[in-house]
Amino acid sequence: MTTAANGPGSGVRRVQVDADRAGQRIDNFLTGQLKGVPRSMVYRLLRTGQVRINGKRAKPDARLAEGDEVRIPPVRLDEPGTPTRPPERLLAALEAAIVFEDARLLVLNKPSGMASHGGSGISFGAIESLRALRPDQTLELVHRLDRDTSGLLVVAKKRSALVELQALLREDHGAGLTKRYLALLTGRLPDGTLTVDAPLHIGLRQGGERHVQVHAQGKPSVSHFRVLERRGGHSYCEVRIETGRTHQIRVHAAHLGHPVAGDDKYGAEDVNRRLRDQVGLKRLFLHAASLEFALDQGNAPYLLNAPLAPELADVLDRL
Repeated sequence: MTTAANGPGSGVRRVQVDADRAGQRIDNFLTGQLKGVPRSMVYRLLRTGQVRINGKRAKPDARLAEGDEVRIPPVRLDEPGTPTRPPERLLAALEAAIVFEDARLLVLNKPSGMASHGGSGISFGAIESLRALRPDQTLELVHRLDRDTSGLLVVAKKRSALVELQALLREDHGAGLTKRYLALLTGRLPDGTLTVDAPLHIGLRQGGERHVQVHAQGKPSVSHFRVLERRGGHSYCEVRIETGRTHQIRVHAAHLGHPVAGDDKYGAEDVNRRLRDQVGLKRLFLHAASLEFALDQGNAPYLLNAPLAPELADVLDRL
């Protein structure tokens, strides 16, 4: 239930939380309520105390309960330099990238170079752009995909699907959800399936850049690499991951001594340069290819697939 006028910039609103939004974080709730508002502005509203839950100042990680009243302040989108809508070419590209949709889920074959969500100087990621494309729908990211990685990105259209899928993602050893990637690893990986069970720790380099490394104090992380074929002295692999840590495949591949081709953070600069010059590889060769899971306590199976990005298929053909 909403009182006062709807829409950004139209006055204070007081919104009562319904059962479907119970348990949702306030920042995600606001993003859904304030269509077209950059996420950075949502956090500014929270930091400055303009958002209140039952009359009390809201923290960004506060979770809502059914019946809570949320005070949402008016928002101006006409400040100089503030983009109000993603470019039409981006929206058209996203529409074309939808590979599956039903009443509960919308699934993208996300292009490389697109962030999953805005922030850190990025006005519009995939989720903000999808909300602009579908302003009448409630859309929530189920998980994230690295900006440089292409492939399957799952968005929930219903809160119940979001909660169930995120519970599956948290299960140990990938029992509830199978994630498979396609990657070109530099050099010749041994035949068969090679398992890397190595904990990963996220650190910060000077300047605030995230850097992940294998470290005894890190979080448990397991990846399985299987060579599909050899191409030009390199290994085209399927990678199945049991955990979903930041940069997991990239760091585990480098830990094996066979970094992902085109990886400018954990890879080999000389090999990347040769691949760029000889076969035109200008991006990270890592693609989220398939997801398999079941909703409704196992009664509604899903098998989602995203074809390999054309620029990566071209690289394989040239090797």
